[in-house]
Amino acid sequence: MKWQPLIIAAILSIASVATAAEKKYGPGVSDTDIKLGQTSPYSGPASAYSVIAKTQLAYFKMINDQGGVNGRKINLISLDDAYSPPKTVEQTRKLVEQEEVAVILNPLGTPTGLSVRKYLNDKKVPQLFVGAGATLWGDHEHFPWSIGFQPSYQAETAVYAKYLLDKMPDAKVALFYQNDDAGKDYGNGFKKGLGPDNVARMVVSEATYEATDPTIDSQIVKLKTSGANVLFMHAIPKQAAQAIRKIGEIGWKPDIFFLAATSTSVSSVLKPAGFDNAKGIISSYFLKDPNDPQWQNDKSVQDWQAFMKAYFPDGNLQDQLIVYGYTVAQATVQVFKQCGDDLTHENIMKQAANMDIALPMMLPGIKVKTSLTDYFPVQAMRLQRFNGEVWELFGETIGE
Repeated sequence: MKWQPLIIAAILSIASVATAAEKKYGPGVSDTDIKLGQTSPYSGPASAYSVIAKTQLAYFKMINDQGGVNGRKINLISLDDAYSPPKTVEQTRKLVEQEEVAVILNPLGTPTGLSVRKYLNDKKVPQLFVGAGATLWGDHEHFPWSIGFQPSYQAETAVYAKYLLDKMPDAKVALFYQNDDAGKDYGNGFKKGLGPDNVARMVVSEATYEATDPTIDSQIVKLKTSGANVLFMHAIPKQAAQAIRKIGEIGWKPDIFFLAATSTSVSSVLKPAGFDNAKGIISSYFLKDPNDPQWQNDKSVQDWQAFMKAYFPDGNLQDQLIVYGYTVAQATVQVFKQCGDDLTHENIMKQAANMDIALPMMLPGIKVKTSLTDYFPVQAMRLQRFNGEVWELFGETIGE
């Protein structure tokens, strides 16, 4: 009969619409909410980093006020782990097993993140945009549920090593870093960038510190007495500020002073260290500094300033960590936009590994780009030098 094809077509059409409209939810998701979990050091030696989490809480409030993501509001439960791995384990288990969150978002730190990486991967809970750059956060083959965010520490130090070999191939280098997986990744990355022959010839001293050390004065004095004229330093904000101040106090003036990008905050590092002591330090970054005059008419910076005024008025406008937290929150929103109504753990992770977007506060030419075999979302950066007031970019964009 002539009408049979029409009926079949109608049935197929209805089935297609029903399939398209089907909603798939994992733990922590409903028609109205997406529940996220997070650990951050609101107390302890790395507490300066807690401003990242505070920024994200404020940003998601703004998103919720605007109607949420695909009609769902984002509920971020952010707990203090004091930068202590045992506490991270305790709080993460609470978030997964009691709160039943959809993801663990941007947990701060390599040692803390490592303490729960296997647990989260065994549970198949996304450990999304880990707040650390250790190279191991790109191990998609062995830990497919854990993905980092910023450039890897080895990629960053390769940039410094190349610059040093170009400018001072006969330098005497001192390395100072935290005694954990993150610090060792930085130190090894710098040496890898120099190459084995140059390491043997150029690196004259190394020193480490513990995150709980009350002072790092003895290590800095040791490095100075080595005769090094170039210093690379990785440290969390408290010890970074102490070290920069101590270097100034003892009159050590390295010809080149590289500072890891994790501690470039003007408010929590350079100001307490003393701007005069910090002048001339070289680092790298991938985000715009709202205090840099070149961005004063930039719409993305103006939007960030409006966000700060309305949703985070107590935030320090000189703190680059806020820009970082803001950008990670934007990347998270993008992941959930891409998920649509399929908010299972599997699809959230699939979308996190399928990104190609230039977020507003990223430097021109730098994007968030991932794939199932590339878990390093940001791989490009630019060198910057502190002029005593603000960071000034120089050179070309380096990396992909």
